[in-house]
Amino acid sequence: MSADLSIEAARAAVVHYGQRLVTDRLVYGSAGNLSIRIGDKIVMSPSGLNYDVITEEHVNVLSADGTILDGTGKRSSEWPMHRRVYELTSGGSGDLRNSTAGAVIHTHSPFGVTVGSICDEIPAVHYSVLRLGGPTVRVAGYTTFGSDGLAENVAAALDGRFAALLQNHGAVAYGADIAEAYDRVQLIEWMAEVYWRARLAGTPRILSAEELAGVSEAARQHRYHDRGRP
Repeated sequence: MSADLSIEAARAAVVHYGQRLVTDRLVYGSAGNLSIRIGDKIVMSPSGLNYDVITEEHVNVLSADGTILDGTGKRSSEWPMHRRVYELTSGGSGDLRNSTAGAVIHTHSPFGVTVGSICDEIPAVHYSVLRLGGPTVRVAGYTTFGSDGLAENVAAALDGRFAALLQNHGAVAYGADIAEAYDRVQLIEWMAEVYWRARLAGTPRILSAEELAGVSEAARQHRYHDRGRP
């Protein structure tokens, strides 16, 4: 769990996973951002620096109101979105310390941007959609990056979900820790690519609610949920 990390370990993890985002082609240059929550503090990647030059000293430690408590980097414009995700998952309290989310990752992944520019959702083209929290992946309505409006649109798209696309923008996912959040941004990009390719080939066949219920039951029997699947 992210709550068990020290601030120093969280900063190191932000650097490490930021470099993975580039390697895995989920971002380009300095695009996207990622954060880890430690109590009511947000440890977040800085703005305007390519991930291959970011050091732990650049990674900012933010208070819940966005004040930089430590770090030499410029505060990310998307910190309101990250804070809103932590608030969303706080059980209605709004207190970041009560959040079940330990990390948030926002990407500008190519298939996520592509599908988010032409669709309102990714339907159940594969049963792995259930690992993202529901029978579909929603697309948050477009508004300017870094705005409170975008934060609210993302919160609406994430209601009952672990990940969402952002219209003409990218993708976002959260998890109990940064490893889980990263797994989910990889999965949402894979889902977007599968759906895009299926639509190019023809009309995708979409799994029904009954079929998805069968997947959930099979996963329960095989105890896949204990291992983060189906």
